[in-house]
Amino acid sequence: MTSRITTPVPLAPATPGTPVTAAAAGTWTLGDRAVHRIGFGTMRLPQTGPALTPDAVPRDREQALRVLRRAVELGVNHIDTAAFYFSPLRSANELVNRALAPYGDDLAIATKVGPARGLDGRWEEHARTPEGLRAQVEQNLRELGRDHLDLVNLRVVGTDSVAERFGALAELRQAGLIRHLGVSNVHPDQLAEARTVAPVVCVQNPYGIGASAAQDEVLRLCGELGIAFVPFYAIAGAGREGGAGASEPAAVRTVAEARGVSTAQVRLAWTLQRGPHVLAIPGTGDVAHLEDNIAAGALRLTAKELALLDQAHQGESATG
Repeated sequence: MTSRITTPVPLAPATPGTPVTAAAAGTWTLGDRAVHRIGFGTMRLPQTGPALTPDAVPRDREQALRVLRRAVELGVNHIDTAAFYFSPLRSANELVNRALAPYGDDLAIATKVGPARGLDGRWEEHARTPEGLRAQVEQNLRELGRDHLDLVNLRVVGTDSVAERFGALAELRQAGLIRHLGVSNVHPDQLAEARTVAPVVCVQNPYGIGASAAQDEVLRLCGELGIAFVPFYAIAGAGREGGAGASEPAAVRTVAEARGVSTAQVRLAWTLQRGPHVLAIPGTGDVAHLEDNIAAGALRLTAKELALLDQAHQGESATG
């Protein structure tokens, strides 16, 4: 089944002091499940500071669990995770399991396979064989405490063929270990190749203000195909795993100051307004930041603001 849009929830004025819920962003049917367009990414949850480094500092466990539970309380029903999201003492999958199991029927948990890290946290060669990919799928199943995975994204590095690896995941889908498949960090030709093997319900690529014209093209193509586009680094931008930098384009600062919101909220709102098929998955280890990110789903930018930010996007893209 391909993803399709559902009618966004009409916005009502928020009661003062009442947090905005994820429903304000509207919904999209991801595979066979309607999810709110603001989700939650767990990459930053196991540690403080830069993610995916061998010397990452573990985050306080109870704080991480509070963030996950608060996300679900506020209506988040699309969570992105992976077995290679870990720091010393902390695993994103284990935190998700501890905080949210038994899982609600409306909760879609997406994971990804391909990248691999050793127990010391250092990167290893990507899994490329059917056996290696199955081992990663089974690791995610064990850590999440599930008998199937809602959505598995094949994370790709480079421009080589994806057919064999995606075919291995398609076999696991037929065996009932996976419900739906997606691809991550891909070019249009790789997306087309994957779709000849099995249905693709989402593309998870880096995207935000300043993203390349090539990523704009992937976003547009996904909209035409009815496939969810799930941006990562929508807030961090060029900061990637290290997080957002101190500098922001003047246009982003101008809109944020005029609206009385953060620059991160402006970035998220702009990204969501790139198309109804866009599903944001901002991550954080702080409850207040989580609530701010979710509230961005209710921020509707005006045509003038969008034009200003589009100019910044094109300028950053040209120089980035």
